[in-house]
Amino acid sequence: MTTLNTSGTADIVFLVDVDNTLLDNDRLISDLMQHIASEYGAPNRDRYAQILEEVRSRLGYVDYLGALQQYRLEHLDAQGLLGMSSFLIDYPFAERLYPQALQVLAHLQTMGETVILSDGDVVFQPRKIQRSGIWDAVAGRVLIYIHKEQMLQAVERRYPARHYVMIDDKLRILDALRSQWHDRVTTVFPRQGHYAHDTAALAGFAPADVTIERIGQLLDYDARDLLGA
Repeated sequence: MTTLNTSGTADIVFLVDVDNTLLDNDRLISDLMQHIASEYGAPNRDRYAQILEEVRSRLGYVDYLGALQQYRLEHLDAQGLLGMSSFLIDYPFAERLYPQALQVLAHLQTMGETVILSDGDVVFQPRKIQRSGIWDAVAGRVLIYIHKEQMLQAVERRYPARHYVMIDDKLRILDALRSQWHDRVTTVFPRQGHYAHDTAALAGFAPADVTIERIGQLLDYDARDLLGA
């Protein structure tokens, strides 16, 4: 249960990422690429993948629908592309949750206030969070930004706390929060997804306070374990 002090500030707020933290986003991308190759051919899959990476590099997050719109500009009369948007919008996101992901959210809520803090676009990312069951699991406490590590003042205004615990599969993000919040944050690094095993993505960043191999391991941690770290 969330504990508030006399100023209305929570003692602990847990900030939890989505992609490759609660939900296997690598699997989603793999399924999408297989679908495109099957329905439209390998060259079209490769071109979409190239655009997707270009958009990610430019925006800082994966924008599936934005990449699809850009791809469409190169294929103005390809009406079959409408099926690609249906695949994305109707994707079974709940089936891609990591084991015990929703149980972990419930467990964290017994120790503090639990908030989703994710990067993403304004259409697909909220739908992913809603359709997967994550939105309801945190009672709608969802923040989606373009660069969340640059929005910490906004996070503090919405969810003030004496101490934050950030759970994210990217050491870059955890390191950025540590550099701003210092001892006010505990960083938790679930080694899931390709970023968590990419030596280039890990290089140059301080290790997290807590490293786990899967999100479900947090069920074995209590507040003292996390704050003590």
